Amino acid sequence: MALRLSTGLRNKLLSTGSFKETLADGVIRIFPGVQPTTADDAEGATHLAQITLGSGTFTAGQAASGLEFGTAAGGILSKNTGEVWSGVAATSGTAGWFRFYANDLGTGASTDTARFDGSISTSGAQLNMSSTAITAGATTTIDSFTITFPAS
Repeated sequence: MALRLSTGLRNKLLSTGSFKETLADGVIRIFPGVQPTTADDAEGATHLAQITLGSGTFTAGQAASGLEFGTAAGGILSKNTGEVWSGVAATSGTAGWFRFYANDLGTGASTDTARFDGSISTSGAQLNMSSTAITAGATTTIDSFTITFPAS
């Protein structure tokens, strides 16, 4: 199963040509339940955890605590190796899917915001976690995050 890109992300990629640049200083939110049909759809649930740089406070439009990708190699873009991507869970629940938002943190239904969605599981998903159980007050860390781009 492939990542689901929003219309806004596709349009911005056409103008910038850079996935890394378009999503610089972004944030990941982990949600319970079923992933929306498209990344243009509203979330439909309150997020369980927000993943930022070192569990820092994220403010939309500000670079502080935003996530960065490293240099792409061989069609693979990975999280910046020097960064700790983590967040303290606000609510307990079972992680079902995630949404990576660009720095503007455009939530709700939109065809203008740059973001993408993926599934979460313990294996075989776009984001594999050691456990999908999220506990309020506990820190969730993403140790590895890679996006593989097709050759054509």
